[in-house]
Amino acid sequence: MKPRTEISMQLYQMMLERGYPENLCDLVTRNLNTDYTATRMIGYLSHYSHLPEVEVVDEMLAILSDRNAIMRKKEAEHAQEKMNELYRFGLNIE
Repeated sequence: MKPRTEISMQLYQMMLERGYPENLCDLVTRNLNTDYTATRMIGYLSHYSHLPEVEVVDEMLAILSDRNAIMRKKEAEHAQEKMNELYRFGLNIE
């Protein structure tokens, strides 16, 4: 698993300050270990003073699902780009 970023550590501190258990803070920040995902969770938590733990976990899973969908889309776009190059330029076998 990738190490946590500075923003992910800010999320960890924010959750601790809001009274969430250390093991939940650790779980969330180990999974939301990029600036993009941690920033999304910080934004979500900023709208509430305290959410039930189950809602925090639910949002973490939603953020991960969105991130995975974006990654699959980028992979598909890259594959399509390579196919387009193949159609345009051929195999260049000589």
